[in-house]
Amino acid sequence: MDPIRERQLALTRRRFFGLGAASVGAGLGAMALGSLGGLSARAHAARGNTALPIGPHFAPKAKRVIYLHMEGAPSQIDLWDYKPELRQRFNQDLPDSIRKGQRLTTMTSGQARFPVAPSMFKFSRYENRQNGVWLSELIPHTASLAREICFVHSMHTEAINHEPGITFFQTGTQQPGRPSFGSWMSYGLGSANANLPTFVVMITQGLGNMQALSARFWGSGFLPSEHQGCKLRSSGDPVLYLKDPPGVERADRRRMLDLVAQLNEREFDSTLDPEIRTRIAQHEMAFRMQMSAPELTDFSDESAETLALYGPEVSKPGTFAANCLLARRLAERGVRFIQLYMRGWDAHGNLPSEMRAQCGAVDQPQAALLKDLKRRGLLDDTLVLWAGEFGRTVYSQGELTNTNYGRDHHPRCFTVWMAGGGVNPGVSYGRTDDYSYNIVENPVSVHDLHATLLHLLGFDHERLTYFAQGRDFRLTDVEGRVVRELLA
Repeated sequence: MDPIRERQLALTRRRFFGLGAASVGAGLGAMALGSLGGLSARAHAARGNTALPIGPHFAPKAKRVIYLHMEGAPSQIDLWDYKPELRQRFNQDLPDSIRKGQRLTTMTSGQARFPVAPSMFKFSRYENRQNGVWLSELIPHTASLAREICFVHSMHTEAINHEPGITFFQTGTQQPGRPSFGSWMSYGLGSANANLPTFVVMITQGLGNMQALSARFWGSGFLPSEHQGCKLRSSGDPVLYLKDPPGVERADRRRMLDLVAQLNEREFDSTLDPEIRTRIAQHEMAFRMQMSAPELTDFSDESAETLALYGPEVSKPGTFAANCLLARRLAERGVRFIQLYMRGWDAHGNLPSEMRAQCGAVDQPQAALLKDLKRRGLLDDTLVLWAGEFGRTVYSQGELTNTNYGRDHHPRCFTVWMAGGGVNPGVSYGRTDDYSYNIVENPVSVHDLHATLLHLLGFDHERLTYFAQGRDFRLTDVEGRVVRELLA
């Protein structure tokens, strides 16, 4: 039977009026549209409202994503966007011709002046597949892989504060409630490992000023909740309740789940609520993770060489090094989307000392992740993204001295980088002005970046949609273009 017709027949009069006036109106409208348009099961599946993965639209270059999000927004001027001429402009006022009246945050809008603060760190030139790239002394391990990395120096975003900025980077909009990038991947690609979640999140507590992280950053929004991210804990068991209570055997747990599933199926037959079957699936995943999660987090099968590659903190749960190694282990086990948050990059003051500490924690592990993926044959089909939610200002927030300065939020331009998964390796794309304040060549928006990443994963970003709240939604909203120059 046509599933739409089956649902209409199963919708009793009592339940129909129990939905409430607003829902009833929406239901009547949907029925009217269905009768006029003759929507079939195939048509509804094409709109995306199906529990099955959509599958790629064309042959993908990447099978999975590892997204390293530097929460708090690293300074592009001190890491990736080399501006040696700024040293001659130390403590000069930022010209009005550069600022152009652009908005500022409330943290610096009241400053009497905006003194130019050149980076105090040394830069060196590294060979890539173009004419070389200049990178900071703070990230020597990452810089050594310049031939593998694609730098985008011309990123820009609409948001100027952290919460909307991170929300925009994760979901394609500054407003909460939309599905995260990882949830879209789970919905589009489905699972490649029945014993682990499709979308996994790990968080490292940073060493500088830390902003709050909301669980909605890895939420599924209006997508079925089975597509939300599963956060692994940084201490103790990676997820709660991995061990059954004393006296409960594995067979007892299996019988209990079977009974609960039967009761849930009865409820589904009565209410037709798709979230009930999602809950059944989550119960089954939790049961399987009681076996898979301890094996995942046990590094005893890793060689001494591999552990040394990731650095001295790899054996400390919750560190960025440990999470990078876990990311590789998740990737080789078929997890589709792996997201690492590194907190502590919000350097409004004391930037030099904070950035030294932050880079010391991430540089070797993230370089080791790329090396490890490559030597295991995983980098070719693993898309690695490194990004913050925006950049930092060229002018100093607060007092500027020869040894210390801070930087405010700057959405006008910043740098992200990518590697593997069909990305054009060893190139730099886009260019900023002499102050790293405005983009002068090849701007890339957040929607453009999302469209490009989706393309590498085999999706036409305009066709990966989900019908909710009366219209089709997509990660790129109503904008976005594939940046072909970033593709191998």
